[in-house]
Amino acid sequence: MAKNNLKELIEVVVEGIQQNKGKKIVSVDLSNINNAEVSGFVICEGDSSTHVSSIADSVVSTVKKSKVAPVFGKDGYDNAEWIVIDVGAIFVHVFQPDVRRYYNIEELWADCPVKTYND
Repeated sequence: MAKNNLKELIEVVVEGIQQNKGKKIVSVDLSNINNAEVSGFVICEGDSSTHVSSIADSVVSTVKKSKVAPVFGKDGYDNAEWIVIDVGAIFVHVFQPDVRRYYNIEELWADCPVKTYND
């Protein structure tokens, strides 16, 4: 995906998160990692399983309406502690706070650029 299209996709995803008051939103740029499956992650959190599910639903709806990228899949709705959404060039991770701290994805990719967004 071209850099401009990737930026637009991230902006659309962040908008979907912000519409449902997702918290601690960051994007991780993986575009300079050889053989990475995706160009980046967008990570955020919600206060409860209901909040996590509603944030994920908002992201899916916002991406579909924008037509900037297809939604290829989503998983984690059963317990809604961690929902991942595949929008092709990026994966969107919506966590409950304890699960986010446990997996600490941002730290795993600490050598990559990270951008923080307003809640």
